[in-house]
Amino acid sequence: MGKNRELRDAGYLYDGTSGEPELTEDRNRAKDLCFEFNCLTRPSDTKRQQELLDKILGKHGKNTGITAPFYVDYGYQIEVGDNFYANHNLVVLDPAKVRIGNNVFIACNVTLTTAGHPTDAETRNKGIEYAYPITIGDDVWIGANVCVLPGVTIGSNVVIGAGSVVNKDIPSGVVAAGNPCRPIREITEADKYKYLVPPKCCEQQKQ
Repeated sequence: MGKNRELRDAGYLYDGTSGEPELTEDRNRAKDLCFEFNCLTRPSDTKRQQELLDKILGKHGKNTGITAPFYVDYGYQIEVGDNFYANHNLVVLDPAKVRIGNNVFIACNVTLTTAGHPTDAETRNKGIEYAYPITIGDDVWIGANVCVLPGVTIGSNVVIGAGSVVNKDIPSGVVAAGNPCRPIREITEADKYKYLVPPKCCEQQKQ
């Protein structure tokens, strides 16, 4: 294992672009696999999709579904549980670990980025970066156009509202939204019955 990979995995600043051929080879492998996944002539070829996901992801459980396009940096740093689904245009920048639990749904245009760059311009311009892990618990729904930033932990039984920028940890059992993303309310027993009756807009369309 090279020096920059050791620094990366330990959470220190490292040179992720020019400093280590091994890292470049790892990224190229993952991006080639994503290219093939995204360019399948028949999206209905679920068997080939699963074969490619087996190669891209470090670990996944039962019933893993991702709708193309899908992009990663390394892939082998991503671990997902059972019953995982991500809609179009999921981007996972995974120089650090991304751990996702069971029963997680991700809407379109979501970014999970463990990668970051120093605030100091002189350091940043040297191509130096850092990587902090992202953890997402069980039974989580992440809405469209959400960005989850380095080092964030999202608890279990959480809904993240569309368009949110998650830059701090989110506790379990809440609806959270905004920029920056913050808990809005707890998820309660009443939420089980919220959508049993169609909203007024649907009733108006029937008329």
